[in-house]
Amino acid sequence: MTSGERDAAASAPERVDPWTIRRVLTWATQDFAARGLASPGLEAELLLAHALAVPRIRLIADNQRVLSPPELQSLRALIQRRRSGEPSAYILGRREFYGLDFQVDSRVLIPRPDTETLIEVALRRTASQSLFAQVLDLCTGSGCVAIALGHARTTWRIIAADISNDALDVARNNALRLGEAHHVAFVHSDLFAALSDQRFDVITCNPPYIGSAEISALPVDVRDFEPRLALDGGDDGLQLIRKIVPQARRHLNPGGLLAMEVGAGQAPAVSDLFAENGFAAIELQRDYGGHQRVVSATTPQEP
Repeated sequence: MTSGERDAAASAPERVDPWTIRRVLTWATQDFAARGLASPGLEAELLLAHALAVPRIRLIADNQRVLSPPELQSLRALIQRRRSGEPSAYILGRREFYGLDFQVDSRVLIPRPDTETLIEVALRRTASQSLFAQVLDLCTGSGCVAIALGHARTTWRIIAADISNDALDVARNNALRLGEAHHVAFVHSDLFAALSDQRFDVITCNPPYIGSAEISALPVDVRDFEPRLALDGGDDGLQLIRKIVPQARRHLNPGGLLAMEVGAGQAPAVSDLFAENGFAAIELQRDYGGHQRVVSATTPQEP
């Protein structure tokens, strides 16, 4: 190379690789992994698909497409929100649960796969009542349990109750979007307070069950973003459960089922509480991670 060629090479602008879909995903995945996110690749794909308003499968088919400056700007804003700890479900405004697409925001707890165990237990233990049952879902939050049950059992009549009017607004909207509003009704109630002497064949509940002192140790995306009202179960996490179980006994028909999600390690204590309040056929069901997640039992049949 002559001195002139060397001078020309030195003065030439450095080549900058374009920000293709593939390059962006690689960078975002590495960034999220370095920050300790559990599923960095999945989160990167979800945020990019949201920024581009395309299905995730398009990211594979179009992986060499170069992103425009506005698209990059949109993605950067989403990544900054995730870096701050905001859950992807709130950024995207949705979360899949039991095969259904629920809208979620900071007014409600994000539906989790472990809670699908509650649905499975309730459906399995009421197989003989598949044609009709009166059902109550306490602490309904986003409405995910009530709506999933209604989707599986289209002839059931379901009441979904919550102390939070904000949560009920989200739940109603989900019922309308998912076509379940015709047989799921929503009631503002502090546990059973607004339900008078109503009785049910099935009561489901995913109550707050995190001990108050444990909240500060939760991951930032839970601790700082999800509603504390839906998390805090008092000193030992069982404060509301101790109220719910005896009241549920009085609101169930003979042979009625109570199925409740509980925290890891709480199932034995909750099982004892069920027994102390006259429940029978007590069962413990493990979630996908192997934790005893759902305690269920029935009231005695009348003689």
